[in-house]
Amino acid sequence: MSLKLPPGVEIDAPIHPGYDAILSREALEFVARLHRAFEPRRQELLAARIARQARIDAGEMPDFLPETRHVRESDWKIAPLPPALACRRVEITGPVEAKMVINALNSGADSYMTDFEDSNSPKWENLIEGQINLYKAIRRELAFANAAGKEYRLNEKIATLQIRPRGWHLDEKHVRIDGARVSGGIFDFALVFFHNAREQIARGAGPFYYLPKLESHLEARLWNDIFLMAQEIIGLPRGTIKATVLIETILATFEMEEILYELREHSAGLNAGRWDYIFSCIKKFRKVGDFCLANRAAITMEVPFMRSYSLALVQVCHKRGAPAIGGMSALIPIKADPVANEKTLAGVRHDKRRDATDGYDGGWVAHPGLVDIAKEEFVKVLGERPNQWQKQVSGVFGPKDWLDFRPEQPITEAGLRNNINVGIHYLGSWLAGNGCVPIHNLMEDAATAEISRSQVWQWVVSPKGVLDDGRKITADMARAMIGEELARVKATVAAQGEATATYEQAAKIFADMSLTPDYPEFLTLPLYEAMA
Repeated sequence: MSLKLPPGVEIDAPIHPGYDAILSREALEFVARLHRAFEPRRQELLAARIARQARIDAGEMPDFLPETRHVRESDWKIAPLPPALACRRVEITGPVEAKMVINALNSGADSYMTDFEDSNSPKWENLIEGQINLYKAIRRELAFANAAGKEYRLNEKIATLQIRPRGWHLDEKHVRIDGARVSGGIFDFALVFFHNAREQIARGAGPFYYLPKLESHLEARLWNDIFLMAQEIIGLPRGTIKATVLIETILATFEMEEILYELREHSAGLNAGRWDYIFSCIKKFRKVGDFCLANRAAITMEVPFMRSYSLALVQVCHKRGAPAIGGMSALIPIKADPVANEKTLAGVRHDKRRDATDGYDGGWVAHPGLVDIAKEEFVKVLGERPNQWQKQVSGVFGPKDWLDFRPEQPITEAGLRNNINVGIHYLGSWLAGNGCVPIHNLMEDAATAEISRSQVWQWVVSPKGVLDDGRKITADMARAMIGEELARVKATVAAQGEATATYEQAAKIFADMSLTPDYPEFLTLPLYEAMA
C-alpha cells in the first residue's frame, strides 16, 4: 500500500492495511508543520542538556535559577481544570496495544495513562497500531479477541484517557521531514491530537496528555508553544489541551514551579516519576565525587532524597492549585502464591497510604487487580472528596535535601545479579516488541532497565562499588555474571513458551552499555537503532 505524502515527507516503513487512515496526507501535513516550526528549538534544548551535563561534570551543582525567582515568589495559579480531571485517585498505566487499552479503560481506575514511551517498545507496528487502537477506543469501537477466542470490549463507563508521547530525546527514525528525522514526541502527539481532539472534546474527556523526561522549564515552554499552535491549526480555544508533567529527572525538581508556570494554561499538575528519577540521579552525578547508591531495592520513597522530592512536589502543586499525582507501584498480583500475594498487596497499600497521607491527590498502579486496593487507601484519607488540592505541605526543601544521596549500602551480589538479570530480560523483550514486561512479580518498563545498567556501571567505576563481602565490583566480575544471568533468563523465557532469539543481543547491549568507560546517556537510543 502506498501513501500520498505531502512535499518533504518521507516514510521508510511498511504501510500495512489501515495505516493509511492514520498516516493521511492531512495528518502528515500537520506533523510537518509542527516539525518545521519547532525542531530547531528541540535541537537547541538537547544541546543545552549536553552543556549543562558538562558543567555538572566540572563540579557545578544544580540550584534554583536566579533568573526565575519572580516566578517562585509571585502569586499565580494554573488555569481551572475540566471536570474529567478533578478526580484522579487511581491512575493505571500501560502500552497502547489493544488488550491493554481495553483492560485499563475497564479497570475501574479514574484515569488511564496510555503510553507511547517507556512501556511501549517503539517498533513501527506498535506505534501505528497504537494510534489505531486509540482512535477506535475514543469512539468506543475497540474490540480484541485472543488466540483462544476470548473477546474484550469496552464497558459503558471507562477511565479518563491520558496519553504519553515520547520524550524530547527520542526520534522517529522511520519518518523524515525535509531530510531530518521527526521528533518521536511530536509525531506521537500530532497524530493522536489531529485525529481525536475534537472527538474527545465532544465526549467531555480530553485531549489530555502526560509529558515525560523534561529537564527544564524551557523544555516545558516548548511543549506549551506546540499546544498553542496545534490548537490554533485545528481551531480549538487556547487551554483546551491539559497536560501533566512527570517530574522524573533530578534537574526538573529545581524548576517545578517554573514548569507549572510555563504550562499554566494547559497544566494538569505534576507526577512523581520515581523510577526514572533514580536513574536520572545516577546519570547526572556520575562524575561527581564518589557518588554511589546502594542496591536498587534499598532506594525506596522513604530515603531522604526521595522523600524530600516527593513532599516538595505536593507542596509546589497545591500552592499553585494543581493536582499532585504519586508515582508507580510496580508490584503485580501473584495468583499462584497466596502468601507472596498478600505481601504484594500490603506493599501497594503502604505505598498509596503514604502518598495519600502526604497530600497526593492520586497515584499509579501497573495492574487492574490493584485498582481497588489503591483506591481504598485514598478514600480513607479523602473520603468523598475527589482530591485534596487545598492541603498545603509545610517545610522548606532544596539542594541540601535533594542531593543527599543515601543509602550507599548494602551492595550485594544478589543485588548485582538482579540488576543484570532484569536488565537482560527486559531488553530482550523490548527488542522483540514488548515494552511492558512482568519480571520477578514486578511490572517493568524502560526505567527499570536504565536503573539496572546504570547501577552496574556506577558500581564498577566508583571506589564505593564494593560488595558487602568485601569484593570490589569489576568489569570482569560483571561480565562473567552477564553470561551466567543470560543463561538463567533464557531458561526462564523458554519455560514460559516464549522465543529467546533476542536475548543474546540484549546481553551484548547490556554489557556494552554498563561496562563502557563513557556512560551512554540513554539505553533506548542504541536499542532503537538496533531494532528492525
